[in-house]
Amino acid sequence: MFGKKEIPVYLFTGFLESGKSTCIEEVIEEGNFSDGAKTLFILCEEGEHEIDDQLLMKNRISCVVLEDEDELTEDCCKKLQEKYKPNRIVVECNGMWDLDKMYRETFPENWIVVQTFTTVNAQTFQIYSANMKSLMMSHFKMADLVIFNRCESDNIDKPAARRNVKAINRQAQVLFESADGTVESKIDEELPYDVNASEITLEDDDFGLWYLDIGENPRKYVGKKITFKGQVYRNKTFPAGAFVPSRKAMTCCADDIARIGYMCHGEDADQYKNDSWVMVTVTVKTQQSRKHDGEFPVLYAEKIEPAQPPQEEVVYFG
Repeated sequence: MFGKKEIPVYLFTGFLESGKSTCIEEVIEEGNFSDGAKTLFILCEEGEHEIDDQLLMKNRISCVVLEDEDELTEDCCKKLQEKYKPNRIVVECNGMWDLDKMYRETFPENWIVVQTFTTVNAQTFQIYSANMKSLMMSHFKMADLVIFNRCESDNIDKPAARRNVKAINRQAQVLFESADGTVESKIDEELPYDVNASEITLEDDDFGLWYLDIGENPRKYVGKKITFKGQVYRNKTFPAGAFVPSRKAMTCCADDIARIGYMCHGEDADQYKNDSWVMVTVTVKTQQSRKHDGEFPVLYAEKIEPAQPPQEEVVYFG
């Protein structure tokens, strides 16, 4: 393996003029890289805002500009490491480049991505979402933190934007920053059902919102009875009586349909075939999950009945 010592890599992703350089500059100014260690800054996209050279020099940050995606290869990365001998690496990614390839093929094995920041310009979010949704979702998929900046009351639907992120990356933290620098992290989602009721019946269109909300706030639903329509899914690894009353969701684009739902246990579950539609009434409990870093909802079926498919079988989050 090239270079036995692991080097932490910090990625900043987002489209042009999304605020990546400003975000990096703020991270530097806050003293995060002021420990005297050497930092290699790989700049793959030059926007209107340039990070001050004096700030880079003061913090022992060497900057390398790569203008073409073909330049960023594993061999290039190895040569940069050999030349600059960095203790850490910061990459300002080009929003149009293939991030998945960068993760899988470009970085040497000892380059470890420890944190990924994605910046989004609220003023252009709808345009990019409509025309380049697949690319935008690839940014969200990799992110640990998504920052929507330049937010105003009339230029972004914050709950919908948050759902777009959470639909594809439930672990990502989402922040909304206004033009005056005010940061908002908690967005109240208006749910289409009474979450305080002991028994909740979901309309077919409610499934997506419920799926996201119970995933983030499982304890809010503990002990409640939930009735909803879903499609039976199980595989050979499931124990007897276990299945997922699921729906298919468009998390990215029409070609990217994923099955979503939560594990459910029920005595009568095995009599229903895969992909058959059922109406279930379940009680919610939780269990600890390493995969999901905390509590996770588990459903226990009290009633399972055959059902007709919903009018719209695919769930949308936007």
